[in-house]
Amino acid sequence: MNKQQLVETIKRKRSFLCVGLDTDIKKIPEHLLKEEDPVFAFNKAIIDATADLCIAYKPNLAFYESLGVKGWIAFEKTVTYIKKNYPDQFIIADAKRGDIGNTSEMYARSFFDELNIDAVTVAPYMGEDSVKPFLLYPEKWVILLALTSNKGSHDFQLAADANGERLFEKVLRKSQKWANDEQMMYVVGATQGKMFTNIRKIAPNHFLLVPGVGAQGGSLEEVCKYGLNSDCGLIVNSSRAIIYADKTDKFAEAARKAAQEIQQDMAGKVESCKLYAQKK
Repeated sequence: MNKQQLVETIKRKRSFLCVGLDTDIKKIPEHLLKEEDPVFAFNKAIIDATADLCIAYKPNLAFYESLGVKGWIAFEKTVTYIKKNYPDQFIIADAKRGDIGNTSEMYARSFFDELNIDAVTVAPYMGEDSVKPFLLYPEKWVILLALTSNKGSHDFQLAADANGERLFEKVLRKSQKWANDEQMMYVVGATQGKMFTNIRKIAPNHFLLVPGVGAQGGSLEEVCKYGLNSDCGLIVNSSRAIIYADKTDKFAEAARKAAQEIQQDMAGKVESCKLYAQKK
């Protein structure tokens, strides 16, 4: 899915919601544990209930890797199911990979060649040669960690050099020499509020993947106020607030209701993207 296709999907669905499939075997409804593949059964129900309300799904690899081979099988089945039944969905592997070039090449091969996933989150700490292998796939996306939603983001990401440039700003500026806004996005946590203004000054046209709305306390209103651009430019993720909205056999219906509330809030904001851009 290229940038224009993503923008068109957002406009058509009047949504920029990403549902995070952070599926914890210890948190899913008990009755699903009788299934042959409980994780996939849970994911399938969530996907079927929310696909018309969101534009992306983001499985977090840690939740699948924690189950060993069974987890990887559930992950692959989930990706295959989305691609077969909901081909307009943007699939993000939240893997936060990033290593020396040769290793990154293998990571890129696994997600893009073998699984044919649209995008993967990548940690930029090791620099250009750790990111470049992912960029060798022109029809795929790299989503680079820039300013995250966790409290520890202040430990390094906000540290400034002698010229006052903060680390996340350096990441944004430097990485734009590696790829443009047709192939690279950035992770910016919803809890960062007005910091979106600084980010938009450096990266006005890039899409931002925004985790942290919902259980982590991020404000959709603030994210949109400071982060929207004329293409929308946002993919806002909500995980726990949607997928764990209920733990009974009505969990899928509850997930749909939670996703619908967010989508309805987003609908008007999609239509006013140009207005937000003009105000900036």
